[in-house]
Amino acid sequence: MMTYLGGPESEEKLLARHARYLAIAAETGRVYVVTTGPDATPAGWVGVWETVWHDEPAWETGWSVLPEFQGRGLATRGAALAIEAAAAEGRHRFIYAFPAVANAASNAVCAKLGFERMGSESLEYPPGTWMECAVWRRELGPALP
Repeated sequence: MMTYLGGPESEEKLLARHARYLAIAAETGRVYVVTTGPDATPAGWVGVWETVWHDEPAWETGWSVLPEFQGRGLATRGAALAIEAAAAEGRHRFIYAFPAVANAASNAVCAKLGFERMGSESLEYPPGTWMECAVWRRELGPALP
């Protein structure tokens, strides 16, 4: 699952990532569990968090679906709901996504959700790992004063 994000992580790094996601949910955004089926089986996550892109405050989004649940549209549906919730807050005009250029599935999610491809840039994520990312942007509407 970490093919496009620097490769497998140690348990220590996974715990640190989990702590960062909890902080995002508590402070600067939202992280949702993606579930499926009648038993609401956990299948992944989607999140939105505040960022600054080229000196402009905005939302950023990302997602991850476990391999056994991929290809079912769960990332697209989960991200759509998260984006709708972020837009309803009226805090930012745009939301961005930065999947690896080589990550065809995540780039397809962006296209399906109405994001506009703005190009690509080399970004550092996770810290210490540089990758070529597609820069996708979607307008949410004007930010409320």
